[in-house]
Amino acid sequence: MQKTRPAEQIIAESLLKIKAVKLSPEAPFTWASGWKSPIYCDNRQTLSFPQVRLLIRDEFVHNIRENFANTEVIAGVATGGIAHGALVAEAMGLPFIYVRSSSKGHGLQNKVEGKLGAGQKVIVIEDLVSTGKSSLDAVESLRLAGANVVGMGAIFTYGFQLAVENFETANCDLFTLSNYSALIEEAKKLKYVSEDSLQSLQEWRTNPQNWGTDEN
Repeated sequence: MQKTRPAEQIIAESLLKIKAVKLSPEAPFTWASGWKSPIYCDNRQTLSFPQVRLLIRDEFVHNIRENFANTEVIAGVATGGIAHGALVAEAMGLPFIYVRSSSKGHGLQNKVEGKLGAGQKVIVIEDLVSTGKSSLDAVESLRLAGANVVGMGAIFTYGFQLAVENFETANCDLFTLSNYSALIEEAKKLKYVSEDSLQSLQEWRTNPQNWGTDEN
């Protein structure tokens, strides 16, 4: 009997094939933080591919039902987590809310949009986790609004130790559908990058702050 592939590998393969993830060690990207990076991840692309977005939705639903069975509300993080969060909420028959990156500048000046009851158990949906800072800002906003945030789910994480520490400090459980290690494994299988590029990608993973600089 053929062994079923782990979901993290299937999703990693899907992200590569639809070019939601681009690998370019020879011509690296520059993040807003100033870090040089051989990888660029835009999970908004998944929404344009019905099979991929449904795969992602179903994996979120499976994880939530398995590990957070008492979830009462699904929250999406603007902007990348809004559509995926709404799909998950619809599939689970749960209320949906979302968190703005900053408070609205008019009207009620809300940062959390939608109906949220005090103490309701909330799972937050995010598209990507790097250091975790912006994701955890959303968690804090929900907590200030009265939510009991029981965890966060993201499509993809780079797996930085800094993110692990940030989520531990914030006392927020994080689960992800795929990750950098699974992605590199699939890129190798699919021959998306050369052996030399694979080594460079591994080096970036261990020292992202200094990769591509004179210090590295």
